[in-house]
Amino acid sequence: MYSMERKFARGPAMRDVALAAGVSAQTVSRVLSEHPNVQDSTRRRVLAAVNQLGYRRNNTARALVTGQSKTIGVLTLATNNYSRSSLALGVELGAREAGYAVNSVTSALSTKALTDAVSRLVHQGVDGIVIAAPLLGAADQIRQLTARIPTVSTDGSSGVFKDLVGVDQELAAAIATTHLIDLGHKTVWHVAGPRDWSDAMARLESWRRTLRDAGKDVPPVLHGDWSPESGYRSGLILARMPEVTAILVASDEMAFGVIRALSELGRRIPEDVSVVGIDDIDLAAYANPPLTTIRQSFEDTGRRAVMHLVAQIANPDAESPPDLVAPTLIVRGSTAGPPRS
Repeated sequence: MYSMERKFARGPAMRDVALAAGVSAQTVSRVLSEHPNVQDSTRRRVLAAVNQLGYRRNNTARALVTGQSKTIGVLTLATNNYSRSSLALGVELGAREAGYAVNSVTSALSTKALTDAVSRLVHQGVDGIVIAAPLLGAADQIRQLTARIPTVSTDGSSGVFKDLVGVDQELAAAIATTHLIDLGHKTVWHVAGPRDWSDAMARLESWRRTLRDAGKDVPPVLHGDWSPESGYRSGLILARMPEVTAILVASDEMAFGVIRALSELGRRIPEDVSVVGIDDIDLAAYANPPLTTIRQSFEDTGRRAVMHLVAQIANPDAESPPDLVAPTLIVRGSTAGPPRS
């Protein structure tokens, strides 16, 4: 009789699972590969032995047989920004549901750092790559590196990769700007994100276009780096300008800094100045006042990116139009009509 208490010097092997379940090693392989032609009772017996023994399939050996590692690579920026961490969680969950492991690499926002990070993923033999970083300066190099590997981007323009999954950033800025115009403000000022982020530039251009289409003046732009501190610095400038009555801030975290600066300099929100953020992070509902913002489901975007990547791995030649998720306006207490003269 096979004892489940057996100790393994290097971990249990497939033959140990086969002995414990009373089947052949080939049957164990078929069960682990989710082959349909296995009796349910046999499948349950094999999986019980796998769990009892703590067996972990050797991905390297599987890759030699199937040509696939069942691992996807993810490129993100080295930052604690909310959107990056939430998107990475969505990729992790989506990969787990699809039966894939995840190799993650982080990078600074420079051409060399980004291309080096993608090179590491390519050399690790991943089946596909999710790129969750802006690539304005490195797009051509990374496109060449990933020419033979299924790749999905969650940032940037659809012209960089054939498969793009993300939130419609132009629509996000248009909705926010229109909300403030509809409240009666003469124009809307903008605290934009960094110039080297494609999402920030898409929001910026959409803000400009929406104001022009509405016949409104387009004020000068202030830029931050996504941090509350950069929003605070911009807020100190805007707070000293009495003509400023409405501000679109490119992220909730920067909006918190803007609100603090406005409050410190005696500008009431929303009585004197209305503020709209973008992201709808958890803290937005608990700001003082609660922040009107544009909700983006980063976790859902990560999951959808994995779905697209798995489909591309299965059929590399399939066409995939951009999958842009529509954002949602969440109205809270930080916006109102302009102050009465």
